Amino acid sequence: MILEVAMLQVKAGQEAAFEAAFAEAQAIIAGMAGYVSHQLQRCLEARGRYVLLVNWQTLEHHTEGFRGSAEFQDWKRLLHHFYEPFPTVEHFEQVAGSGA
Repeated sequence: MILEVAMLQVKAGQEAAFEAAFAEAQAIIAGMAGYVSHQLQRCLEARGRYVLLVNWQTLEHHTEGFRGSAEFQDWKRLLHHFYEPFPTVEHFEQVAGSGA
């Protein structure tokens, strides 16, 4: 399993609108092949900062399947205009811990 980690900085004053849009957008990602689970978490120390954690079966399910899909265009339309700067997205594989 692969963990996608996206650090999101939402434009000031747009947090509530972003969270509402994400509530709609999460159905898109949850319906994709290779999707396992996701979490969106809000930072307590920095207003407008979020982390999106998505578990995928393989890296390709995210980078080729999701990003190459028509559904990704809907995801972009719903969410990408909220970010400043554009998010950093990295992928991780578990090396230790429960479930490793």
